[in-house]
Amino acid sequence: MDIWEKMYEKAKEQYHPGDVTPFIYAHHVVCALEAENGEIYTGFCIESCSGVLNLCAERVAALNMYSNSGQTKIKRLIAFRDSAPNGGGSGMPCGACREFLYQLDEDNENMEIMVDYDKRETITLKELMPNWWGKERYAEAKAD
Repeated sequence: MDIWEKMYEKAKEQYHPGDVTPFIYAHHVVCALEAENGEIYTGFCIESCSGVLNLCAERVAALNMYSNSGQTKIKRLIAFRDSAPNGGGSGMPCGACREFLYQLDEDNENMEIMVDYDKRETITLKELMPNWWGKERYAEAKAD
């Protein structure tokens, strides 16, 4: 079993879409990520009647990683609905998640994001956001 299969299986455990309350729907998008130290963290999407309260599976997984271990660097990420990513943009983090992952740690630009599970095709965050606006701020912070 390779790391992607391991991550897929852990995320799949979280997939059981349903209403939490009459206002909140959850577990319809799931994510697993591998932290820098090799630990795997999972998350699931939570949507409410008020869009600003929604949390994507990728951000929940990253927050689980940080709150449980203090880690900010991610090596690999897989996210999906009812089946593994199969190309054509399936499994791609939304813009808010891409931004959060970059802001969480500049080195996350090198994380692999699963594009096509069967082909083991991946893309990096840097490839998704080649001219990210925050590079200057990271450079300034390093210079201080």
